This record gives sequence, structure tokens and C-alpha cells, in this order.
Amino acid sequence: PDAIYAYDPVLVGERGAVLLRPGKDVRLGEPDALVADLERAGVPVVGRIEAPGTVEGGDTLWLDRETLLVGHGYRTNAAGIGQLAAAFSDAEVIVFDLPHWNGEAEVMHLMSLISPLDDDLALVYPRLAPVRLLQLLHERGIETVEVPDEEFETMGANVLALGPRCVLALEGNDETRLRMEQAGVEVRTYRGDEISRKGDGGPTCLTRPLLRG
Repeated sequence: PDAIYAYDPVLVGERGAVLLRPGKDVRLGEPDALVADLERAGVPVVGRIEAPGTVEGGDTLWLDRETLLVGHGYRTNAAGIGQLAAAFSDAEVIVFDLPHWNGEAEVMHLMSLISPLDDDLALVYPRLAPVRLLQLLHERGIETVEVPDEEFETMGANVLALGPRCVLALEGNDETRLRMEQAGVEVRTYRGDEISRKGDGGPTCLTRPLLRG
């Protein structure tokens, strides 16, 4: 059932796609299953993460065209990050240690903590975000909308940017939605009771963007 979360098995950059290697054993077949779809979409496969490396897409985020953020945690390890940096050698790869949270059995991805809303705006849960990540956003002139504590575990921080300041979010995180709207963001919602809440995968997890607008 995790295969519906298409964000994790592959990462797409300027030159093409790199097949990742999920840190969850039952997902190891997912990257190869996407190859035919990538080829039909005209996206060349330019690399692959090999054992013992592991990388999941949820631990990666393109901050801009030249900057790739990567979370080092239970699903993405040092060997995988090294291979990823080599595959995207023309990018600045910045790595952050992720919090233990509830342990290895409960995934904590980098994108559990941050979602881009625009080139200069991001949705963030600051209480668990790495200090260096918050500092980097400030240094790059990226303002933040903060997710309240009571809406973190209901995936308030997981929204999908459909365009600049236009996002898709799960229903029910009303305070997070209000804060985004106050920052000038158009928020569209969906129920997600089955495909999101039961698998802990928000709208970002359900997609794999191929082109950056």
C-alpha cells in the first residue's frame, strides 16, 4: 500500500531522474516500477542509489534549482546521501540530522517538517525543525508560516504547492490553513481519510513532480 506515495522512490533534477532506494524493505521494488512511466513522460533515468545506501524522497527538498536539502534519519543514511550528492554534483547539497521523534518504526521525513509555498515562503513546524534549517531559510530570505503544535501530527506541515502561493492540503488543519491564507496563500483541500490519514502520507507524498515551474 505504500506504493501510492510516489514521492519516495525517485528524485528528479535538471538532468533527469535518480532512482532512490527506500529505507523500508517492502518498498525496495518501487523505484524500478516507475522506470517505464518516467520514460513515457520523457524523463531519462540518470542514476540510482545502490546498497548499502538508502534515500527516500520525503527526505529531499529542492529549495531552488541549485540547492538540494536532505534529511539524515532512519530512512536516509550517510551512504545514500553520499551517492545522492554525487548524482547531483552540480547542486549544493545541504544535509540536516532529523529528530528521533517516536523512533525508527514511525517515519520522520524532512518533509514532515517543511513544505515550500513559494520561492520566498515555506510552511514549517519549528519545534522539531533542525536549527540549521531555520537559519538557512532566514539567510536565504525565505519567510515562514508556522504549523501549530496541535496540527503537526495531523500532517498540517504536509502541503503540496500547485503553484506560487497556491497549495493542496488535508482538510481539518484549520489553524494552519488560516495562517497560510493570512500570508496570501490560496489553500485547496481534500478529505484524504483513506489515502492519506491511514497511511500517514499527505498530498506531497502522493505525488512526484517531474518539472519545476
